[in-house]
Amino acid sequence: MKVLFSLSFFFIFSISIFSQKKGVLSIKDQAIVEHFNNNYKKKNYKKFTGKIVAKDNKVQFDDKVIFFDKSDKIASLILTEGLVYPQLLTDYQMEKFMNETTDKTQKRFLRLQKNPKATFDVNNINFTDLTELGFLDTPAKSKRFKITCRDSKLGNSNMYLIELTNKHAEKNATIEDFIRNSTLTYLYQKTY
Repeated sequence: MKVLFSLSFFFIFSISIFSQKKGVLSIKDQAIVEHFNNNYKKKNYKKFTGKIVAKDNKVQFDDKVIFFDKSDKIASLILTEGLVYPQLLTDYQMEKFMNETTDKTQKRFLRLQKNPKATFDVNNINFTDLTELGFLDTPAKSKRFKITCRDSKLGNSNMYLIELTNKHAEKNATIEDFIRNSTLTYLYQKTY
């Protein structure tokens, strides 16, 4: 009886161990998976059409600047291709405020300003820790990333989730080739 009980316990325990996934996701990564499962809406964003100048660890978009780690070639490529840029982030933040804020007084005050975008102006920010989200189930022609963004004038950090889509991507394409021919199809900001 003890042997039968021991064998059945061992069998049940070993099944549960072998059926688990290879890696356990952190709480933040689980929240990202849940976010994409519940809130994902694909949208096509335009590439930057102005003048882009890359030098050392910064990329200048007309009169706005984003700093990044020089060793991060993927961040450099995403920025120099004009997929993510300060003017886009400014417009995104303003739209997010208008859609999510329920305080009518704040919305009226914003509309009365001469330049309401100035409140949400993104400039001189630092991109760090760009990471591809390989644990997500993504279509073959899409890649998703998270980027930590630090704004020195506000003193807080934001996390951006982005999705790049390349309609002509082949299975064995390098990440550089994928990014060069892609468009930004998802953008989400989370403050922490």
